[in-house]
Amino acid sequence: MTTDQSAQLERMTKLHELSSEATWNYWFSYSHAGTWQFWVEIALLVVPLLALFLYIDRGKAFLLGFYGFCVHMLFTYIDAYGVTHGLWIYPYKAIPFLSVNLPLDTALIPVLYMFMYQWTINFGKNYYIYGTALCLFLSFLFKPAMVAFDLFRFNHGTGYLHLLAGYLTILCLSRWVTNLFLYAERTSKQDPPDGGPVLRQPRAYKLLRQFSRPKAR
Repeated sequence: MTTDQSAQLERMTKLHELSSEATWNYWFSYSHAGTWQFWVEIALLVVPLLALFLYIDRGKAFLLGFYGFCVHMLFTYIDAYGVTHGLWIYPYKAIPFLSVNLPLDTALIPVLYMFMYQWTINFGKNYYIYGTALCLFLSFLFKPAMVAFDLFRFNHGTGYLHLLAGYLTILCLSRWVTNLFLYAERTSKQDPPDGGPVLRQPRAYKLLRQFSRPKAR
């Protein structure tokens, strides 16, 4: 490592430390447990997870959970990019040391997508139509409500159309990744030991056959 590189890393480390200290000071002053916004954040974290526990289709729990995890990861990546690049910010947080909004990234958004996905599977509805409706709701109703209550703020010309593009990206990629793994599971074969006969995986693991047909109305 060159001297210039080492010095640059040292400066970056100090800046991160200063930023972390400023974040903690801000949280203890304006976003602590004595504020109503803190408890709104806690509700946005707990209520969706409780609803998921009560109303998830347990026969499809693994499929829905995998899909929800895809939504969670993609939303977290997009949210982290937006926050770290100053495109938007959350004035109030449940946990101060995370740049993203924990209740939205880990609970509310994934659970809403999961329930939408569950609905389209169980009732044979078009995933992309209902998913787009959910994205429109989140972009033009839910996020404006957050802005109105100072729970979310745009920066540098970012707007609701940018959010819609992000939600639609999550909608498509989560479905495609889930379908890719379902296809891999459906077409996979277990390699037999010692050159024995090829054995297909047990039926219990055949997710696609279990989830591809909608329930009768």
